[in-house]
Amino acid sequence: MSNPKGTSATEARSGKGHTDENFPVARLIHPRHRGAILAFYHFVRAADDVADHATLTQDEKLRLLDGLDDSLTGRGPPDREAEPLCVALAERGMPATHAQDLLEAFRLDARKSRYRDWADLMHYCSLSAMPVGRFVLDIHGEDRATWSASDPLCAALQVINHLQDCGKDARDLDRVYLPEDALARHGASVIDLRSTQATPALLATIRDLAGRSAGLLADSAAFPGRVRDRRLGLEVAVIQTLAEALVGKLKSRDPLSERVHATKAEALGSAVLGVGRALWQRRPGTRSLRIGAAR
Repeated sequence: MSNPKGTSATEARSGKGHTDENFPVARLIHPRHRGAILAFYHFVRAADDVADHATLTQDEKLRLLDGLDDSLTGRGPPDREAEPLCVALAERGMPATHAQDLLEAFRLDARKSRYRDWADLMHYCSLSAMPVGRFVLDIHGEDRATWSASDPLCAALQVINHLQDCGKDARDLDRVYLPEDALARHGASVIDLRSTQATPALLATIRDLAGRSAGLLADSAAFPGRVRDRRLGLEVAVIQTLAEALVGKLKSRDPLSERVHATKAEALGSAVLGVGRALWQRRPGTRSLRIGAAR
């Protein structure tokens, strides 16, 4: 469905770009793949901005998201936010499935503001995060056996973002990704998220969920050594290392009152450590063993 009279997806853009994200976007990717990945990113960013828009109604958000879906699949008129990805997919003969999964996540954001438990949150991550890694792997022609390592990394990145922004999400969007059963288990409440400093109960909840994220990162630790493309392996290793560092911050700091995002120096340090990790994992005799094990 198009939206000829209302706000367009372009008008709903926040102005945030790929260099503003918490984690690197196609920094080390080979130029032959970077354009397609950035086209995917910009489409997803436009849809995310619609879902998070402060003044659009739920119906307006869903209408715009449906319009992006229709433009992407050719069911509706072209949209400037969808066109670069349409071209990239057509050039590679790829379906729009991964982008459509993300659109479904943003429809959830428009309709849903609470999550019952970890399984409910992981279902959301299966739509909002895992398709990103799967798209990047498919662009590179990687074996889909690598999805089993990519999925937990992408889910961990999503949960880390939720924990970092939990106060802002609750205040600005009345959206709480921290599972209700985790809050209840530690005696915390949604009201705690609207304060300028976390209560002990909320801190316990955040550290509990940071620990769950650390478990996801343990499942993805071998991922850099399982991809064939060397530059992709380096980028994955940098992201993995940065994610592990951020989990450490979330286990010891209060995201409502303290900085829990990486500084430029910390991001650079994670990049250096990540590259070293990738080179170690990909040393002769190790990479082939891991790929064989994955299959």
